[in-house]
Order: sequence, then structure tokens, then C-alpha cells
Amino acid sequence: MSSPSQSIQADPQFSAEERAAVYRAIHTRRDVRGQFLPDPVPDEVLARVLTAAHHAPSVGFMQPWDFIVVRSPEIKREVSQAFRLAHAEAELMFDEGKRTTYRNLKLEGILEAPINLCVTCDRSRNGPVVVGRTHIAAMDLYSSVCAVQNLWLAARAEGLGVGWVSIFHQQALREALGIPREIIPVAYLCIGYVSHFYERPELEAAGWLARLPLAELLHFDRWQGDADVAGSGLLARLGEIDPARG
Repeated sequence: MSSPSQSIQADPQFSAEERAAVYRAIHTRRDVRGQFLPDPVPDEVLARVLTAAHHAPSVGFMQPWDFIVVRSPEIKREVSQAFRLAHAEAELMFDEGKRTTYRNLKLEGILEAPINLCVTCDRSRNGPVVVGRTHIAAMDLYSSVCAVQNLWLAARAEGLGVGWVSIFHQQALREALGIPREIIPVAYLCIGYVSHFYERPELEAAGWLARLPLAELLHFDRWQGDADVAGSGLLARLGEIDPARG
């Protein structure tokens, strides 16, 4: 095994076109619910997307994820039923002003998407002591979410839509997929080619929530810290960027 010092150093610079492609994938990624096409996803495409997920950063290089690829119509129907039950419960949690809007939102594509994928976290992988997780135990869960994001961006670059379905009781999902008790389901994803990607996130377009201005979420040195000269320059730069891409 070669050490980092023995590795061949590649050119660290991306071309302008390569940078633009990365940012395009980031800014046009959408949580897809209702635009899935029945076209199958070729194994070579799915392999590339899963490989991207497996190359996500993980604290202590723990790689706590596993991936359950779901194609079975029977299992999809069982998962869909678990969603419908949880969705009906969730509706009652919102006040009356939001309840009707929530009821009319399309929040999943479980049966429409040709592939469903469950990303899990094995919290026991590599033993009880892992570099970087000695004081923040949840770092394995955070690392698994990085795998989800890698997969999502790679899928967008492949022209695939991805939708994250999170309205479940975890036990129902465990039972449908045969997930052991000690394994944590982190994300249930619907994956497939789509008829189109929306210009804006659907929940934003539906008026459920607006995108928060990034400038309001920045802090400098401390939570209550004010922008210094350098910070003011950053804020000015943010103002020059298209808000739709913020």
C-alpha cells in the first residue's frame, strides 16, 4: 500500500468548464417526487452513482454506510403503505393553516421510481473507538449523510432524479427491508430518470418555505460576531451572485 507521500500528485486545478459542471450539479439538484419515468436505470450508471456515494468523506475513514437497492414491486408497495400511514399522522401535526397545503404536496415517488435505495449506518463498524468520533458519537450518522449527498450530486450529473422520503416510522422501514435492529436507516431514496427538473425546489415553489438568504446565516469568529472588513467583502460578493443559485 502506498503512503500519501508516494502518491502521484495530479493537477489540483479544475478547468473553468469542470468547475461549472460541479456547480451546475449542486445548484440544479432537486428533491424529485412526481416526474419519474419508467425507463430502467442501466447497471453501469447505477454503479457509478453508488461508487460516488462510497467515496464520500467519513470521519476516521469509518465508512459506516450500506446500500439496499430495492427493485421489488412488493417491497415498494409495503414501503409505500408505511409512508401513507405516517403521512396521515404527520398531517395532524401541522396547524390548520398548513394542513391543507401539506395534504396536497407530492412528497414521494416510491412506486413510480424504478429504483428505491436505502442508505443505512452501521454504528458498530470498526469497533467502539474510531478516530474523530471519540467525543462526538453522531459523527458516523453525519458521515452517512455525506454519502447521500455524493450520490445525489452524481445522480444529477447522470440525469437521474432523486427524492428523499423521510416520513416513516423507522421500525416499519426495518421490517419492510429486513434491516437488523442495530443498523440505522438514514435515508430512503427514490431514483430514476425524470421528465424534467424544476427550476426551483418544489416546496419553495409551492410557498411552503422560502430559501433563506445566505448572508443572514453567516457569523464571523463568534455567533454574535459582526463582519469585519474582510467579512464585508464576502457579503458584497454574495450580493453579486444570482439569488436563484444561492
